[in-house]
Amino acid sequence: MIIYLHGFDSTSPGNHEKVLQLQFIDEDVRFVNYSTLHPKHDMQHLLKEVNKLVQESKDEAPIICGVGLGGYWSERIGFLCGIKQVIFNPNLHPEVNMQGRIDRPEEYEDIATKCVEKFRSKNAGRCMVILSKEDEIHDNQKTADALKDYYDVVWDETQTHKFKKLSQHLQTMKAFKES
Repeated sequence: MIIYLHGFDSTSPGNHEKVLQLQFIDEDVRFVNYSTLHPKHDMQHLLKEVNKLVQESKDEAPIICGVGLGGYWSERIGFLCGIKQVIFNPNLHPEVNMQGRIDRPEEYEDIATKCVEKFRSKNAGRCMVILSKEDEIHDNQKTADALKDYYDVVWDETQTHKFKKLSQHLQTMKAFKES
């Protein structure tokens, strides 16, 4: 089973396309929708939904993946639910770059202080990071620098922030899922 979390743009047709692409490596892909506007509510909702999916699944190695804001949530929710994560161009600091776009961006800071201390060191090796060299939204070199001590980082030469085409990374994801 692959659990897919959308980014800030939950209505993008690209989300459906990503789900279809992910079905090439696992026919059981679950799309979990969340508001994006209320971080504390989103965290509670995502924890509940993902935990329920993991408990109901017969897959012994489910993974969670997401793009942008979905990558932010996939890393945290996957860690808390005990499953591997694949994150594409994750938004590591929504408390800074979501100002003016959501109601309470400061809630992300609160979530960070209430999350497991040094969770990345406890999650080391359980997350794969795929970053675009052509990301027009984030400086992915900074993202790589923040995550490289904990996770494998894979660079993509052509995709933009929304990462429309996953196909060139599907076999790597499948091997990571099965390892």
